[in-house]
Amino acid sequence: MQPDMIASAVHALHLLLEPTRLLLLFVGVIIGLAIGVLPGLSGIVGLAMLIPFTYNLDEYTAFALLLGMAAVITSSDFITAVLFGVPGHVGAAATVIDGHAMAKNGEAGRAFGAGFASSLAGGLVGAVVLALSIPVLRPVLLAIGSPELLAFTLFGLSMVATLSGRAPLKGLTAAGLGLMISMIGSRSESGTLRWTFDLLYLYDGVPLVPATLGLFAMPELCELAVARKRIAGDNARNISMSSQWEGVRDVARHWWLVLRCGILGVGLGAIPGIGSAVIDWIAYGYAQRTEKNAETFGTGDVRGVIAPEASNNAKEGGHLVPTIAFGVPAGASMAILLGAFLMHGLTPGPEMLTKRLDVTYTIVWSLTLAHVIGALICLCSSRWLARISTVRR
Repeated sequence: MQPDMIASAVHALHLLLEPTRLLLLFVGVIIGLAIGVLPGLSGIVGLAMLIPFTYNLDEYTAFALLLGMAAVITSSDFITAVLFGVPGHVGAAATVIDGHAMAKNGEAGRAFGAGFASSLAGGLVGAVVLALSIPVLRPVLLAIGSPELLAFTLFGLSMVATLSGRAPLKGLTAAGLGLMISMIGSRSESGTLRWTFDLLYLYDGVPLVPATLGLFAMPELCELAVARKRIAGDNARNISMSSQWEGVRDVARHWWLVLRCGILGVGLGAIPGIGSAVIDWIAYGYAQRTEKNAETFGTGDVRGVIAPEASNNAKEGGHLVPTIAFGVPAGASMAILLGAFLMHGLTPGPEMLTKRLDVTYTIVWSLTLAHVIGALICLCSSRWLARISTVRR
């Protein structure tokens, strides 16, 4: 790293640690955790709500608030995935498989500890890789075009067959049905309507959030109605700090898996068009294919929680690479963040890597501190959050 980059990084940290900015970063983290724990709301909603409030703030303070919120949404949506089997956001869908199974087995505390610790580790990996790789990745990102994006899409779909275990044809059939549902709406090239049945609601396609919540929530609600039991079993409320530390120790034991999935999340997140709905499944499938004794995946294996959570949080650092370096948003939330850049007179591109390095490193430090603060809050408050699962059916 060049001396001017080191000086800019130190200056950015000094700016961010000013009490007002640190307070607003903390406020952003609290807002992000609240939004993430509510199924159906996402970072897109949060950024859209917060951007108008940054109009009179300087750029350092504005991005501390916005990225404090955006960084931790993927941490708190893990809570509903474990307790209810309903992901707060599509990025937590893969976590449901083993996380909810652990809660049913009375290991919700261990799942929380492992999930929050791996989220923190993955987020830090993403921030570090973002800080080191922005100047390096420029030629790589410019070389990725439509054929490469198609290859990644097919790779993501093929992972469904991998995750289906001994019934790959069932997995491919489900993937094909999902592909057919995604084609509902108007064709982007010609505007031709496909399978809309003259319903105006379907012109823009099937909305992802209601479809995902229905897919995961309805079977769980039916199971609760038939079994007449509490949401996450009778043992979910017995969450102690010692059980959470067991999950943290699991993450320390599987540090190599965390590092690999974190780097995988950053790499995939840096490619525009590949969102969290694909990345966490790829990470889960990767862990299942590379780890020993993989037959326990799907029955409450803590590695099935660690892998998708590490990659899901690391992808935030990856998303910011093309957004900052080229002005190309890697996802819908980054497209909204571009509006914040323009509102504060910043032009994403080479200028952010030369003249405005202080702002770029403020973004990196904001991501890092937000992940640390968010993980500590979740670990300290999860005992009370878990009591939601003791509500009568």
